[in-house]
Amino acid sequence: MVFTALYEWGCVKVFAEHLPLEFSVSDSSVLLCVCISLCLAWLHGDPRKVLHPTDSYGRFCGQKGTPNAKKPILFYFNILKCANPAVLINLQCPTTQMCVLKCPDRFATYTDMQLQHKLSKSYWEYYRQFCKPGFNDPNKGDFHIFRPNLLMCVCVCVCVCVCVCVCVCVCVCVSYRGLLISLVVSLVFILLLRFTARLLLWFTIIAVIFLLAYGMWYCSMELSQLRETPGSDVAIVDVGLHTDLQVYLQLRQTWIIFLVSLGLTEVSILVMLIFLRRRVQVAIALLREASRAMSYIMSTLFYPVVTFFLLAVCISYWAVTAVFLASSNEAVYKVMSPEANCPYANKTCNPEVHPFSSCLGSQCTFAFYGGETPYHRYLFILQLFNLLVFLWLVNFSLALEQCTLAGAFASYYWAKRKPQDIPPCPLFSSFSRAIRYHTGSLAFGALILSVVQLVRIILEYLDQKLRGSNNMVSRFILCCLKCCFWCLERFIRYMNRNAYIMVAIYGKNFCTSAQEAFFLLMRNVVRVAVLDRVTDFLLFLGKVLIAGGVGIVAFFFFTRKIPVIQEEVPTLNNYWVPLLTVVAGSYLIAHGFFSVYAMCVDTLFLCFCKYTTAPTTEKANLAEVVIALFGSLCLDSSFLTGHHK
Repeated sequence: MVFTALYEWGCVKVFAEHLPLEFSVSDSSVLLCVCISLCLAWLHGDPRKVLHPTDSYGRFCGQKGTPNAKKPILFYFNILKCANPAVLINLQCPTTQMCVLKCPDRFATYTDMQLQHKLSKSYWEYYRQFCKPGFNDPNKGDFHIFRPNLLMCVCVCVCVCVCVCVCVCVCVCVSYRGLLISLVVSLVFILLLRFTARLLLWFTIIAVIFLLAYGMWYCSMELSQLRETPGSDVAIVDVGLHTDLQVYLQLRQTWIIFLVSLGLTEVSILVMLIFLRRRVQVAIALLREASRAMSYIMSTLFYPVVTFFLLAVCISYWAVTAVFLASSNEAVYKVMSPEANCPYANKTCNPEVHPFSSCLGSQCTFAFYGGETPYHRYLFILQLFNLLVFLWLVNFSLALEQCTLAGAFASYYWAKRKPQDIPPCPLFSSFSRAIRYHTGSLAFGALILSVVQLVRIILEYLDQKLRGSNNMVSRFILCCLKCCFWCLERFIRYMNRNAYIMVAIYGKNFCTSAQEAFFLLMRNVVRVAVLDRVTDFLLFLGKVLIAGGVGIVAFFFFTRKIPVIQEEVPTLNNYWVPLLTVVAGSYLIAHGFFSVYAMCVDTLFLCFCKYTTAPTTEKANLAEVVIALFGSLCLDSSFLTGHHK
């Protein structure tokens, strides 16, 4: 619907002592939540109430098997009444609505129709389709007519949606070459990081150092020139706010701030290079080793396709269930009266009986879908429950991807001889272990993250409701809560990722794995910070290079500036849409490949940290593997133990 434990591979025998067959009741809990939502939605839901418009009598427009089967358009007698404040309460315009075959294509009043009817009887046949059911007398006086004139009708045309879908398909068909190029370039870039990671990183660091030095020199030159300029010693606070930024560039204080900021950044980078040089080298070694690991296990690059399919299923489930829940109400009719002092206005009524004749012009019309039963009163809670299940399933799909990839890359790390000791089909084996043994751990971690995300969504909903409020205290408290839960979500997401890696390697439960991962990261906090920043920078640089490079090639292609392939260029009215499609698609494809690469780096890093903190007896058994991976970096015993400065 729209909705690992490692085996004894190589020298990992020391770490493979615990392999519990973990199967938690959380597996059945997920299925139970899904079943409850589906049963309630399918039993009470009717998606036609969302897909088709409804007239004032609660009948669908354009629905087969109904009197309005050939009338798909909803016609409002007086759409100006939709501006009534009562619409915000009832979510329904206080005017008669009926289903028609087509919108009026001419303007006419009832008086004009009567004059035309005296000349030709056929004019009434056109006019009567926009009259209330039961009105068949064109000679009736104006006093008895509730609707004085014929106004515009509002059409919800499905053709617009069809046109949008066709345009999207055309853009994809036109730009598929660029998307294929981005796929190949992303794959080649990841494989080349094995040889270019060190060059890219050091080139960027040196370039940043020289750029900062040039910026400091430029600021000092501007500052020296402004010393002789009268009025340049005015403070920025005295100048105030100006839309013209050139005003601030004429002040010495502005260039002093620039100079100090650039100087502090320059000093910070130099200090980092002096004291963290070895840790930067470890980060580079891990990046190179991750590229080598992915060259041996190429199937991991295409696992995001499985995740994309699972996410599509989750979104389909949520959307269909939400539609059924939203349409599971009963038709509610209320009194709509043009008189403001009508005592029966906005009261529930029965359309088959009209007991409110004391209010002139009142009518019993369809208002909305609702109900007074306990099920209808708690329908909002069921929608929140459905949203929680949706978040749970999405996070579980992502957790399954992380655990599967971690198990595959860990099998590479702990293999003594590569690729001889790498087990056959490591990705499929890791996926099987994750499904068979670790479903409970993945579901539990996904549930924790989903609850925090649901709280954040509720806080955003409350913030929208209180946006026009003057209560500054409540707004301040709500802002603090949003900030705290945002930080909490980021922390839980990061810890879950590392906990899944530990689950994939050692097969322990989620809580134990999360605890071990937390203390392991805390003992290597400097390495974690350096590796995260280096990895994020290189991956971001790769995404920008791939998306920008493919975008430039696509621009020259669509503008016919490549003489060799001018005949292959399709005729386009506007090349910006396919060009943006190529750039966005290239970035998403690169992001999918690089997410696998980042997972590989994190897995190898945790394995390396586990080695550096292992007891001496175990470390001696594993030294051969680690030295084979990191070479001379691991020959220094102080570096291996993490006690060097």
